[in-house]
Amino acid sequence: MDHQQLIALFTFAFVMIVTPGPNNIMLMTSGANVGFMKTLPHMLGVTVGFSAMVMLIGLGLVGIFDAFPVLHTVLQVISGGYLLYLAYAIATSSAHTERGDDQYRPLTFWMAVSFQWVNPKGWSMALSTVTLYNPSGNWQGIAIIAAVYAMVNLPSTGMWTLAGQKLQRVLTHPTRLRVFNYAMAALLVASTVPAMLL
Repeated sequence: MDHQQLIALFTFAFVMIVTPGPNNIMLMTSGANVGFMKTLPHMLGVTVGFSAMVMLIGLGLVGIFDAFPVLHTVLQVISGGYLLYLAYAIATSSAHTERGDDQYRPLTFWMAVSFQWVNPKGWSMALSTVTLYNPSGNWQGIAIIAAVYAMVNLPSTGMWTLAGQKLQRVLTHPTRLRVFNYAMAALLVASTVPAMLL
């Protein structure tokens, strides 16, 4: 991959990662509910999980979907169901219950890694990047793409989480937090619709 292609890849990856999608909406919600440090495992899980997914797709996993097209439909149904479950969990949670303990539970590292496999935007990004920037399918190109995504994922996940944490000052009242969580749940569902229609 030459210098110009690498710059184009960084730009493409950054734009794809930093724009709103399920990961970013959940990270901002988590930052607003429990803060940056408690969201850190979720952030790292997104970074590691998505880079691993890009590697596996680039090394031939996509061939399984070509051989068995019904798997694409199965994945869409599982993705849609899981995202609706997450949206419900966000909408019905709050940062603190009447007892004062945390009700909101951010994704753990492994939950965030696993989530990448049912994230429709993630699949769309991984497939399009591998197709555009490594059409020959060589492993060095795949490794570069995965590394680039890891590098742009860390600042993006941090930015979305910090944005959520900054909102904590505004969301001190339970009603405002409830409205915020409802809005984030609705955005989570809305953010997946374009990718689900592909």
